[in-house]
Amino acid sequence: MADEAILFAQFQALGLGEKAIQETLKNKKLTTAYTGIANEANLTSTPEPDVTKGLSYLATQTKEAQCPKREVITKAIIDGRLKTNVQIQAALEHLRGLEAEGKLGEYSEEVFERECGVGVEFTKEEITAIVKQYVDSNKERIMEERYRIAQETLSVLKNTTDLKWAPPLEVKQEVDAQFEALIGPKDERDNEKKKAKAKPATAAGKGRKEDAKPAASDPLNTTSMFEEGFLAALHKPGGNYQIVPENREKHLRETGGKVYTRFPPEPNGYLHIGHSKAIAINFGFARYHGGECYLRYDDTNPEAEEERYFVAIREIVEWLGFKPYKITYSSDHFQRLYDLAEDLTKRGLAYVCHCTAEEVHHQRGGDNRGPRYACPHRDRPIEESLTEFRAMRDGKYKPKEAMLRMKQDLEDGNPQMWDLTAYRILETPHHRTGNEWRIYPTYDFTHCLCDSFENISHSLCTTEFINSRQSYDWLCNALAIYRPQQSEYGRLNLTGTIMSKRKIAKLVNQGYVRGWDDPRLYTLVAIRRRGVPPGAILSFVNELGVTTATTNIQIKRFENSIRKYLEETVPRLMMVLDPVPVIIENLPEDYYESFSVPFKPGVPKMGEHAVPFTRKVYIDRSDFREVDSRDYFRLAPGKSVGLFKVPYPIRCTSFTKDSANGLITEIRAHYESDAPTFVKPKTYIQWVAHCPEKNSPIQVKARLFNQLFKSDDPESNPDGFLADINPNSEEIFGKAIIELGFEEVRRRAPWPEREGEKDKKVVGKESTRFQALRVGYFAMDTDSGDVPGGKVVLNRIVTLKEDAGKNA
Repeated sequence: MADEAILFAQFQALGLGEKAIQETLKNKKLTTAYTGIANEANLTSTPEPDVTKGLSYLATQTKEAQCPKREVITKAIIDGRLKTNVQIQAALEHLRGLEAEGKLGEYSEEVFERECGVGVEFTKEEITAIVKQYVDSNKERIMEERYRIAQETLSVLKNTTDLKWAPPLEVKQEVDAQFEALIGPKDERDNEKKKAKAKPATAAGKGRKEDAKPAASDPLNTTSMFEEGFLAALHKPGGNYQIVPENREKHLRETGGKVYTRFPPEPNGYLHIGHSKAIAINFGFARYHGGECYLRYDDTNPEAEEERYFVAIREIVEWLGFKPYKITYSSDHFQRLYDLAEDLTKRGLAYVCHCTAEEVHHQRGGDNRGPRYACPHRDRPIEESLTEFRAMRDGKYKPKEAMLRMKQDLEDGNPQMWDLTAYRILETPHHRTGNEWRIYPTYDFTHCLCDSFENISHSLCTTEFINSRQSYDWLCNALAIYRPQQSEYGRLNLTGTIMSKRKIAKLVNQGYVRGWDDPRLYTLVAIRRRGVPPGAILSFVNELGVTTATTNIQIKRFENSIRKYLEETVPRLMMVLDPVPVIIENLPEDYYESFSVPFKPGVPKMGEHAVPFTRKVYIDRSDFREVDSRDYFRLAPGKSVGLFKVPYPIRCTSFTKDSANGLITEIRAHYESDAPTFVKPKTYIQWVAHCPEKNSPIQVKARLFNQLFKSDDPESNPDGFLADINPNSEEIFGKAIIELGFEEVRRRAPWPEREGEKDKKVVGKESTRFQALRVGYFAMDTDSGDVPGGKVVLNRIVTLKEDAGKNA
């Protein structure tokens, strides 16, 4: 307690409040940083708030990696020479750069102050002039893209001009003023508006009806995840530390200070729902900040790659509404990667190893995590390793007889530093380079270097790669090239299904599902075929938010999110799964009436359509009972029920059955238009008229999907995941019918016209979506015919909320 009391007093002297101190003491690394800064500062009185903020920023920036001569920065913050976080970051980079170059002994305060913008002041006129010069030179683009590139403009000015030392607020105000002078105030064309936050409840405990929903609860919102939490706290372009400071300046010049990200899938299988988070984050983060995102295929393993996967991945990215800045391949850089591997070897930081996999495993401690020891080839002469590496390239060795390993740090506690493999021999022809190469770089060697080649500002990946960040940084620093910043977020897992490529292949090959796009699977091609809209997937990811914790979500939560999205965006139609004819006896044989029905009540922009009403209509078999009961409100002998949008109810007078199977074959009813007083029925049911001259009804095949597996963890079944298959995962209604409004819905697809489906030329049949009243949400399947009037196959996307536990 005495030690904590001393720390408390030291931190108070820095100006920290009680709550901030308590939070700091919970973090060992941050406590160590603050303690060092307190000793360097040696303050005798409480500093000004701006000084406290600067010292706090310094502590957070040095808690993970120490900075040489940090006391110089501490002193400059206290005496007011370093006033902004940008200046402090520049100071850190300057001192770390001197250390990397072995020039700390040449430290000069004059150079330090120049590198950190000490004493640089700007008049309002000077800020105006610099901003105006940029706006004038980019006038046409600003007029075209308007306020969508305001943030990008601010970022470029702050990272590539002298304005990086200017007060940020003053620069932003000037950018806003000049944009407004050029293109006028924001209007409906500027579609990057943030959703309003929910207002607090009134004193009575209820918010007004017109109050806006929080962005995260809005099913159509896909961007709030970039405005808070993990993604909002990421560094600005240029904010990532460089061992060679000139690399930072070169990076900013070449990128214009814009955000650059990448989505780097391996083209060895179909993407699944977990990948949708990576796509939404990488492409979405770049788009939100006015930047660009590469689609880069990590094609370094020719043994597993197929052309169909390249195509499927690109189509899914575009379907989700993203346009890659460029489509690239790791194989584009094979020669450059090879040259850097030789460079690393010449620096004494790589060597050719001839150990077996088992020997390497023992060198790394083995199963019992014993002592680690070096490979016997680790200290072979540089020229010898270089010769052997070239021999690997030229065909001297077979696979597994030799590999190039990086000479890292076997004493480090991180397994990613235990001399990882950089190159291995594979004799399979590559899909793009053919037989040109016999050696291929590994992920650990390729990934960070390709990020560097493409000037990636934010290398965003899941937390399974958190240990790889150290080897990522090590390799970039060892080669003295631009080093992107890797940041890790928690991956998305869906329980109750299978994601493993190998296990899905078994489901496909053994006939449990129709293929990789079977709607019961959770590959993205399957989810698309099922009818889930691309915007619903982005909304789902946005709703979950982004943190460093792994997100394990039940299927029912995923489906509920999709349901909320569909409720807002698709029309409604009447569909009957298991039709039974109803003859309305008191209507003439040629009776015909037409009713106008809205596609969605209360939403005029969706429009209306006409449905015929005739003497013969069809209702669903489940809406009739032979024996009535008090708690049953649909059709039964002697009981009345309403037909949706029909003015009067019908009353069952009789029915007939098939003596062989006991099924109802026909119901007779009376139209109660002649009743002395109108009695509103307790319930209304869907129906479809028999009207051949209007091509009603439309015959369809409806597939209703349930979970493919019986449990939330199929792999825990002691008899294997196949034993957990749900035998009722699919119900097929081969004689279902739907009303005439379907043809207009089909013609007006996509529903909704959002994300990748804005381009009507490339949308698929699955974009014909609707809510079947009291049945569920449906979409057309790819098995449907290509023209109106042809075969129609429908997939149920999700059920209605009201289905659960519904008895009436």
